[in-house]
Amino acid sequence: FFYYRTLVPSLVFAGNICRSPIAEAVFRKLVTDENIENKWRIDSAATSTYEIGNPPDYRGQTCMRKHGITMNHIARQITKDDFLTFDYILCMDESNLRDLKRKSNQVKNCTAKIELLGAYDPQKQLIIEDPYYGNEKDFETVYEQCLRCCKAFLEKFH
Repeated sequence: FFYYRTLVPSLVFAGNICRSPIAEAVFRKLVTDENIENKWRIDSAATSTYEIGNPPDYRGQTCMRKHGITMNHIARQITKDDFLTFDYILCMDESNLRDLKRKSNQVKNCTAKIELLGAYDPQKQLIIEDPYYGNEKDFETVYEQCLRCCKAFLEKFH
């Protein structure tokens, strides 16, 4: 028999209303288009409590609609269980990476591999900058980076 391990990326950012829900929606569309969504559990979360309960930023939603991608997410904070449930926790910048590694050290038997999503970027743009204080063009840049990175991450398992 064949055993397919469910690989679970959780995409994390401080507030969970801009970059991480974009990356979550992009990755969800990629696995759906490949007809392998049943092999993945995909979610996103915040390292902070700033935006818990809020939908994604309207500019991110507009950008995703422009690309035919649905966003269905409400901001939540990462939990200790996430470090035990998810195989991969991918974040957007070094500040988030430090926060996640610090939080993971408080979890006994943490199994998640914590990395920057940008580490998968074929264009070598390691950091995905926060578009919150920017404009629509900045959200488009985040979308393009997330698309490249998520495609490359998915290819790692294909």
